[in-house]
Amino acid sequence: MKFSAGAMRTAAVMALVALSGCAAVVPPSPEKVVEQRAAARWEALIAGDIQKAYTFTAPSYRAVTSFERYSSGIGGAATWVKAEVVRVECATEKCTAVVKIEAKPILAKPYNGTITTGVDETWLLEDGQWWLYQKL
Repeated sequence: MKFSAGAMRTAAVMALVALSGCAAVVPPSPEKVVEQRAAARWEALIAGDIQKAYTFTAPSYRAVTSFERYSSGIGGAATWVKAEVVRVECATEKCTAVVKIEAKPILAKPYNGTITTGVDETWLLEDGQWWLYQKL
């Protein structure tokens, strides 16, 4: 049986589409998922959307900690200006995200610049999703 050049091209394109579809099914690594979730949480905090930031905490934490209690412990001495997830290291069901934060002090009136610091966040796998661990 002989195939035309057009049929061969169509078959080749269909094969490439099928192969690329298989590649899209591979789930992202835990490190990538935590990096994205940590960055999204910090975007919410910088935007002042504490309610959204609260949704990144573990369901087990939210079950015993109200939003009001959570929000009362957020912020205070500085306004967050920028945050960058520097790296994420994961073990089986636990990841540590190192986040570089730039903040502008609120109480230090003579100081007009920003301060850069870092935090290590613990993220835990619970019910198939990565959540920020918060101490009670």
